[in-house]
Amino acid sequence: MSTLPLSEKTLSQLPDSIAVPTYDRQALSAGIVHIGVGNFHRAHQAYYLDRLFVQGDDLDWAIIGAGVKPYDGQMRERLAQQDWLTTLVELDPDRLSAQIIGSMIDYLPIEANGLITALADPQIRIVSLTVTEGGYYVDAKTGGFDHQHADIQADVNNPDKPQTVFGLLLAALMARRAVGVAPFTIMSCDNLPENGHITQQAVLGLAQMIDPELSTWVAEQVAFPNGMVDCIVPATTTSEIKLVEDEFGVHDQAPVTCEPFHQWVLEDNFPAGRPALEKVGVQFVEDVRPYELMKLRILNGGHAIIAYAAALLDITYAHEAMQHPLISAFMEKVEREEIIPIVPPVPDTSLEDYLSLIQTRFANPRMGDQIERLCFDGSNRQPKFIIPSITDNLAQSRMPTGLVLESALWCRYCQGITDSGQTINANDPNWDRLHKCALQAKQNPNAWLEMVDIYGDLGQNSELKRHFETLLNHLSNSGIAATLQAYLDKQL
Repeated sequence: MSTLPLSEKTLSQLPDSIAVPTYDRQALSAGIVHIGVGNFHRAHQAYYLDRLFVQGDDLDWAIIGAGVKPYDGQMRERLAQQDWLTTLVELDPDRLSAQIIGSMIDYLPIEANGLITALADPQIRIVSLTVTEGGYYVDAKTGGFDHQHADIQADVNNPDKPQTVFGLLLAALMARRAVGVAPFTIMSCDNLPENGHITQQAVLGLAQMIDPELSTWVAEQVAFPNGMVDCIVPATTTSEIKLVEDEFGVHDQAPVTCEPFHQWVLEDNFPAGRPALEKVGVQFVEDVRPYELMKLRILNGGHAIIAYAAALLDITYAHEAMQHPLISAFMEKVEREEIIPIVPPVPDTSLEDYLSLIQTRFANPRMGDQIERLCFDGSNRQPKFIIPSITDNLAQSRMPTGLVLESALWCRYCQGITDSGQTINANDPNWDRLHKCALQAKQNPNAWLEMVDIYGDLGQNSELKRHFETLLNHLSNSGIAATLQAYLDKQL
């Protein structure tokens, strides 16, 4: 099949098998600046807005992309050559489908002053973020704002030349306030518990250090809606680029693949207005927390449960892990016995049905979702996805052996070698520290639980320490498969 380079000019020439924007992109105007134009944003927020524009609605809510990191410039360069268009392929097990997402109409140069100017434009009414779960300057020990972080200190000392996304947001808000323009709404789309509150904490924390009066104004005037986002989006490699070329005849330098499932639950808190996303499936609710907790504990926790066991058994993809009888049974048992019982009810939702849906999604062979991706950044993800479930079980006088085993598997993974002797590459921003601590845990298992910024005071729970030591020693002495089997057989 011959291929066409993706661009505005070639849209009319693309095969009929690809859905293209049926709206006039020249008629779009921007209402949103999105900071952090990665794969997830383009498979999620950009996807929903594209669907809305296809209906002919809210054409004044198009996206301008932006970034604050040097690597954002690489994405900008790729997308600039294709007029900010993205090929989105949904990886349904039964069939592939592709559509061209056209809801982004510009991408700002990676330069602070230009971004501040764009954010000060009265037409921009929402600023959305995907800056990763670890990008919100949360103090790991307290859960509050990390005032001492070097990036934050740099912005405090040079507020006119901000480097962090939150310093840039404050500079733009000050510019709007100075000329009497209402503030924009700040909407996090990152996978964080109460992501709106965490974003507000960062903005107010920095504002308080720069100008307490500014902090008061932001607290009174700026909205930070909480939201829950869900769609599994693998990383793009040369394989995905080739897939789009071979299956659909399009050369896209930065295509996105995703599962055929999208969920977005949002608090309806947008004083400056918002697009009518409810028309395309977004759920607007008064309280996002039940949905959020369900997803973080069952889905993200489920990913962690399968990830480290699979990596240690040299399994490459999530669907392969779900085909492994020990790993799939491990996930099933932990979810049903230790996670679902401590997840509060969710409106109009069966947690058992939700788990079944998650298992089906994980098992999708089309996804090619890499275990290495699921293992990444455990130092940031474990305190959000696993450790709270351990804490809640202990609060109910239950020892969650399976969750403790997951934590032991993470420790064993950070020792840097699989059961077969293969090297595990550094896979965490804090890898050096984790690796050192995991090696210490060979002689002193409690060294792992003594990472207070990750485990809090759990390392002082004597019963938990005994369980962790038993499980880690079993992994070391008997191997991964034998330990999983012993857990399933209730021998641990």
